[in-house]
Amino acid sequence: MLNLFLIQALNGVQLGILLFLVAAGLTLIFGVMDLINLAHGALYMIGAYLSATLTAATGSFGLGLLLALPATLAFGLALELLVVRHLYGRDHLDQVLATFGLILILNEGVRIVWGAAPMSVPVPDALSGSVRLVGTLHYPLYRVAIIAAGLATALGLHLLVNHTRLGMRLRAGASNGPMVAALGVDIRRLFLVVFGLGAMLAGFAGAMVAPILSVDPGMGDSVLILTFVVIVIGGVGSVRGAFVAGILVGLADQLGRTFGPILLRSVMDASAASQTGRTLAPMLIYILMAAVLFFRPSGLFPARGAR
Repeated sequence: MLNLFLIQALNGVQLGILLFLVAAGLTLIFGVMDLINLAHGALYMIGAYLSATLTAATGSFGLGLLLALPATLAFGLALELLVVRHLYGRDHLDQVLATFGLILILNEGVRIVWGAAPMSVPVPDALSGSVRLVGTLHYPLYRVAIIAAGLATALGLHLLVNHTRLGMRLRAGASNGPMVAALGVDIRRLFLVVFGLGAMLAGFAGAMVAPILSVDPGMGDSVLILTFVVIVIGGVGSVRGAFVAGILVGLADQLGRTFGPILLRSVMDASAASQTGRTLAPMLIYILMAAVLFFRPSGLFPARGAR
């Protein structure tokens, strides 16, 4: 039972890290730009497809990943310049409708370019083994690499947001955007940088997950829902909140799916416990969100002055 708990806890941390990579950019986009971007999950999908394509073209996952990041950044910048820029200052309903339309366009575009069949990316040989945790318990090395890469990215974002001039502007924009513009900051350029950074982080998450999940059209839709849950729990505009909330959501999801049915067997028969556990497990993250909002309506770590 302890071994199962450790494995599922690590799986939860890994899921939380991936959710953080997607949520960190989206929470900054919403916090700084006051933009509801439903198409953010599609950027996660684009990153996965670019990584799969470039890995196949170069024969190296590492090189494919390094090329996919600037490619996703460029795609995000083009999307901001051509479409998203025209949504600033518009009603949130307009933003929702426009970015939902982008989801449909990008999903169909992926089907046209890459086809509807799922793509797969092999785990790189250097990370294809496993590491021993305790005793005879082993954990896949590539999943450890995802956790390590996510933690390194979180540290880098912390330093960027809290110890650089750009980070100072991001924090100020999340707290009081109109005042930042009034002080002479080129707010359009700041928005462009924020959107590009968010696109690259989402693409990085998609690229990292490609070797362990199938790459297929619409893969960003499901992760988008969890991403919004992470943002609500962590607090809009807070990178630290996105990190903590991502880990909490990942642990709640993985541990709930595994141990929910096991715990229910103490009060009902095995068949009913299994069925009830599978039904209740997906609800845990929303119960967690409701509990956090009940005690902290602005989230765990809201940006000061957040809307």
